Amino acid sequence: MARRDLTVLESGIVHDPANGIDGVVKDLWMENGKIISPPARLERDESNVRRIDATGYVVMPGGVDIHSHIAGPKVNLARRMRPEDKRQSIPVERRVSAFGATRSGSTGSVPSTFATGYLYSGLGYTTAFDAAIAPLAARHAHEEFRDTPLIDKGFFILLGNNHYVLTQIAKGERERLRAFAGWILQAAGAHAIKVVNPGGVEAWKSGMGNIHSLDEPVPHFGCTARQVVTGLAQAAMDMNLPHPIHLHCNNLGLPGNFNTTLGTMRALEGRRAHFTHIQFHSYGGEALDQSTFCSKAPELAEWFNNHPEITVDVGQVMFGETTSMTGDGPLGYFLHKVTGRRWTSADTELEAGCGIVPITYREKKLVHALQWAIGLEWYLLARDPWRIAMSTDHPNGGSFLAYPEIIALLMDRGYRNEALNATHPGVKARCRLADLDREYTLNEIAIITRAAPARMLGLATKGHLGPGADADITLYQPDHDKRRMFALPRMVIKAGRLVVDDGNILSDESAPHPTRTWMVRPDFDRDAVPDIRTWFENHYTLRFDNYPVERERLAPVEALAPCEKTAR
Repeated sequence: MARRDLTVLESGIVHDPANGIDGVVKDLWMENGKIISPPARLERDESNVRRIDATGYVVMPGGVDIHSHIAGPKVNLARRMRPEDKRQSIPVERRVSAFGATRSGSTGSVPSTFATGYLYSGLGYTTAFDAAIAPLAARHAHEEFRDTPLIDKGFFILLGNNHYVLTQIAKGERERLRAFAGWILQAAGAHAIKVVNPGGVEAWKSGMGNIHSLDEPVPHFGCTARQVVTGLAQAAMDMNLPHPIHLHCNNLGLPGNFNTTLGTMRALEGRRAHFTHIQFHSYGGEALDQSTFCSKAPELAEWFNNHPEITVDVGQVMFGETTSMTGDGPLGYFLHKVTGRRWTSADTELEAGCGIVPITYREKKLVHALQWAIGLEWYLLARDPWRIAMSTDHPNGGSFLAYPEIIALLMDRGYRNEALNATHPGVKARCRLADLDREYTLNEIAIITRAAPARMLGLATKGHLGPGADADITLYQPDHDKRRMFALPRMVIKAGRLVVDDGNILSDESAPHPTRTWMVRPDFDRDAVPDIRTWFENHYTLRFDNYPVERERLAPVEALAPCEKTAR
């Protein structure tokens, strides 16, 4: 009988909240890129067992980023419009051969593809999802994914301003809407449905301003933002998608927008939804009057805490230079007017738009300091860590490289208060952050950075360390300085292979570490395809048969998330 090729991680301090393990010293066994149950004693004694001594190290599943911007035309447009982001004392990922082979790349707020994979991996993350890809750009996004090493990927497609979607919603064609959503998810090789400023982007593209209320008609279509949100949320549920609609509400970033956010939560009437970068949607005050700007996170968190069908990621703002890139075209223009910095906007014919603006968050500026504080309020006010995920809306609120700093702020109240005292003096009177004394535990950090986002996305093999899970594992050296601890993992294992060792990225061009792209293939009514085809041929610049992404452009390994009623 052939001898098994086994690896054992020995005596680590394991935090695996999905399996109820909170700081237990134990071994983890791996085979063929998966976690397995401990083998029989005779097999353990075999000489071909590779042993990794994890004694004294904190062991967690590989990190999972539920919301970032790492691929597609908007990211490349941001790279081109910000050359100074690459020049001003920004570290460069240089080609290295001492540890196998790695490629060169630029970093900054919008890293290049190779650098993105290396930086995520070096932080202990093994999976990341791009949050906004127009279906027409899916082919390009997949090719960038193939160029991003060491991490598994997936993306959400923009449908909240898609002309076919708006047409079917206006007609009340629920079944045809669902069929189109199912077809286009498969055609694009996507994982979930993204809704950005429903109807507002289309209004902007039409020269009709923006949509500021749930019941304002979308120009030329007549449906409302409320109908777009509820229609697509219901379609996602009808198809049993593992991840519900990924929702960017109307009025993002505007004072007083918490009313829109709360109204959207109520409009769902019990339907599942994920509210993304919730910090940017939690503002009180009067529109265009920054002197009234304040936090409404407590009011929204109260609703959230009592409605388990809702999940969120935070979109934490961090101080410093970054790049705002959004599928919300009118928001990009608003930021340009507010900041006075250069701006670019791009539209994707019948589907979506985007806006890109450099931005610098300053701790002594009241609005920026409040945005920082509101994000932290959300982490501390959310009672169930399984329904909130860490994010900076990379790079909009800051780089994903800020995650160790966020962890330190959550785990150490004293450190958090010192940081709060260093911000604008008006912040304390406009939010509750100074009164919140909660401190996250290591297990709760493992939840919001790993177990919870994996569960929200429906990734059954991610975010945990039980048998059958992907052998994605991060080892940290315990340290009272949590920022230092989480910034430099001792080891990172991806699919059972060591990819980071004491800060060194290990790679081999002759046998690259395999990565996967997560996507769904929901059932849909094939009888609706002729209508979709006719519509395409009448309106698109691309022929219908050329629209779906070719199989050869997808990642070498596809990961299909099941569309089942049990998916949560």
